[in-house]
Amino acid sequence: MTVFGCRNCGTSLTVSVSRVALPVHADQKYGNGPGSFPPALEPGTFAVDPLPSGSPWRRWDELESGAAEALGWYAPRFGISAGPSGQVLLAPGDVHGAVIDPALVGDSGCCGLDGGEPNMVCTGCGTPVAVRIDDCGLQQAIWLDPLTTRVLDDGPGPHPLLEWADLIDQRPGIPPQEPDGFWHPMWAAAVASALAHLLAASGGDPVMIPDHRVAEVFRPTLDRLVGPAGPASAHTLDLAGPGLPDADGDLALIPVHPQTGEHWPVAAPVKPVPLAWDAWRHLAFHRVTKPAVRSVPIPPESLPAQLPGYRFEPDGRIFLSVLARLPEVRQPRLRAIYDRGRPYSYMYFTF
Repeated sequence: MTVFGCRNCGTSLTVSVSRVALPVHADQKYGNGPGSFPPALEPGTFAVDPLPSGSPWRRWDELESGAAEALGWYAPRFGISAGPSGQVLLAPGDVHGAVIDPALVGDSGCCGLDGGEPNMVCTGCGTPVAVRIDDCGLQQAIWLDPLTTRVLDDGPGPHPLLEWADLIDQRPGIPPQEPDGFWHPMWAAAVASALAHLLAASGGDPVMIPDHRVAEVFRPTLDRLVGPAGPASAHTLDLAGPGLPDADGDLALIPVHPQTGEHWPVAAPVKPVPLAWDAWRHLAFHRVTKPAVRSVPIPPESLPAQLPGYRFEPDGRIFLSVLARLPEVRQPRLRAIYDRGRPYSYMYFTF
């Protein structure tokens, strides 16, 4: 089992948890409330952010040549973290032995805690050990400080590792539509990240998308960013992954294993475009239930919709953040897309 504790006094801070991949929506800001969203991780799991996080912060124009790239950024950002790497993300219910210290709670939150610096302390010694987040429009989360916490026991935890074939049966994905008819926030984050990788793989050229379900999700934003694809388009994006045939095009929309973060392998020269498992699984295998045979045909507009009727807008902040971490963003065409979107980095696409 994996259990985390205080580095100073050894107090246990978590229940036994299993490691999973850091989800792309881990720090997503979606709308403006009211209330926070469900936890970013399911109970009994944890994820590690390999990138620097927290203070100290550096301005882009203050960094020496090559310093930003060393921190994982290839395009300008307002502020870049030069803090420690290895923050551990947990569902709030899996943390014990730590409490919120009112003296450490800042005043920048709206309806709750918005994170930033540690606001939870160890009950054993009072050392600041974690950041609690539950503000409106944010995923509920607790991030353990890598400088003041450590692993007490290391093991597989309560969730066994699933093979790709088992994932198909045991993790059916998340439908794109919420009960209120709007798009699920996870889809906004997952597709935004995949779009950034798609632009990097295609060099910003128009892309043909034969699968109509994938096209419904990606085509509107892709057309606004690089223009519509024509018969002479050089790139084609196909779905590929467990249970599907190999891609016929030069680009493959593949799943990311939700536990290991592994990408479904594709053979060169096909370029992979990773998409979060819960969205990929739905696109690859979900089918609209056909109505029973009727003597009177049902018009197409009366059939159940597979995707929400509202226009889909990927998460602009996540798109730009992922794109800025890809070396390809330094290409003139992609850099122009990035620069055009920077004023809207806090919202969905409007261009």
